[in-house]
Amino acid sequence: MKILIIPFLLIFPISCNQTKPDTAKLLAEGKWIDLTWDFEESTVYWPTNVAFKHDTVFYGINDKGYFYSSFKYSAEEHGGTHFDAPLHFAQGGRSIEQITPNELTGPAIVVDVSEQSAQNRDYLVCTDDFLLWEKKYGRIPEQSIVLLHTGYGKYWNDHEKYTGTLLSGAAGVAELHFPGLDPEAATWLVKERKIKAVGIDTPSIDFGQSKDFRTHRSLCGNNITAYENIANLGQVPATGSYLVAAPMKIKGGSGSPLRLLAWIPNI
Repeated sequence: MKILIIPFLLIFPISCNQTKPDTAKLLAEGKWIDLTWDFEESTVYWPTNVAFKHDTVFYGINDKGYFYSSFKYSAEEHGGTHFDAPLHFAQGGRSIEQITPNELTGPAIVVDVSEQSAQNRDYLVCTDDFLLWEKKYGRIPEQSIVLLHTGYGKYWNDHEKYTGTLLSGAAGVAELHFPGLDPEAATWLVKERKIKAVGIDTPSIDFGQSKDFRTHRSLCGNNITAYENIANLGQVPATGSYLVAAPMKIKGGSGSPLRLLAWIPNI
């Protein structure tokens, strides 16, 4: 007999002639949830940003007699479901292509603050929210991806309810109202729990009325990545999920569109 150590710190005794765990079978015993909103012209972008555009290059039967389609798109880095690299708010910080695959994948936890957020559009997720989560589920494991469920995803198709405004430009920025992560709590997650990344189902990890973006600055300054405008977060359990964050690999980019997937085991 010998001891084999596999991911998630599970230890199993196996005989020398036993095969390794079947990863494909394990994954088949769960399901994948898409945490990404569609990119289209109505996709939420910051009020000062240019909206997503998707135009036709060619669509139809070409001069050789067979069907062919091709399109072009344009988009700012930070809009829709997207990824923030440290460079976003840290001078000299790493850009998208410098983020390692290990940083883009890992176990996740979900902290539900939807009740608090329903009562206060400007709610700041605080350290006490994480301590209450730990009383129920145990200490946040190191290198966790921490997802904040404010419940605002249900407003995605209602721009005003989702962001607090229909205005664009500086006037729109002044009227943004949605929950975010308290800067002190962000620093606590980094220093005391040594997390890998943070995500939220609102337009920004900083709350809508932030003027100094201290949460972004804390996370980016500590080499932590972030995901914003997450979809379907209510379908992900508090513990037990595994995330794959796949941003477009833009060299020198401070952020990019993100395809975010969560695997959860069948219960």
